[in-house]
Amino acid sequence: MIDIEPQVICDFQQKIMDWWKTNRRELPWRVNHSLYSVLVSEFMLQQTQVNRVVPKYLEFMEAFPSIESLAAADTKSVLQVWSGLGYNRRALWLKEAAQAIVEREEFPGTVDELRELRGIGPYTSRSILIFAFNKDLAAVDTNIRRVLIASGFADESMSKTELQEAAECLLLRGRARDWHNALMDYGSQVLTSSSTGIRPTSCQDDFDGSSRQLRGAIVRVLTEAEELALEDLMSQLDCSGRTIEDVTCIITRLVEEGLVEQTPMNRFRIPFK
Repeated sequence: MIDIEPQVICDFQQKIMDWWKTNRRELPWRVNHSLYSVLVSEFMLQQTQVNRVVPKYLEFMEAFPSIESLAAADTKSVLQVWSGLGYNRRALWLKEAAQAIVEREEFPGTVDELRELRGIGPYTSRSILIFAFNKDLAAVDTNIRRVLIASGFADESMSKTELQEAAECLLLRGRARDWHNALMDYGSQVLTSSSTGIRPTSCQDDFDGSSRQLRGAIVRVLTEAEELALEDLMSQLDCSGRTIEDVTCIITRLVEEGLVEQTPMNRFRIPFK
């Protein structure tokens, strides 16, 4: 069990919030922290940097301004707007979440209810409740983990459970939304990875030449076409260094995941549903 002196906690909270008064980042989902805007932003922020999310978030909210409009949208329209953000499965899961919420006629209000939705794990379920409802919960992302370690409340060997305990001890109750925003900003601007030498628990492989890049390119081409045979699809891709077997393997996975549909004539398209 993590044991931190109350005065130490109070001093740390004061330090972070004093800094944040004049250094907070103005992000669109902080200005509008409605349930829907938080849901969209949290899906987009999974494994994606803030500066890449902001323009896509604004574009997405303009195209689908309400949870009802997203729930009613066809998959192709959603992927067309999402294209370029990466990890396209998130777009499908976000659309499915919107449909489930509209069907139940209320927004999930607990961690367990949110985790019933695809694409929402332990961190995202907590962060949605924190930012949408200001619930007194703690969540630990990469920036917050680094702040906890650099500030002496944790170390790099700690498990997720231990880090969660430390975060809960330090939580500024009654202001969970502001507290997490402040910690994230402090980690991204002051206690950065380069200034602290603290590495994240996982690192992404290089994007160029990766399967992720090819997956994204396939989805992007198909969102701009009605349907394509495999040969026509390959002719529109930058497949340098890739074989037809590579493309076939990737597109088979996309079909299995529901991102792409194969017609009876062995052509490929984005599902209309």
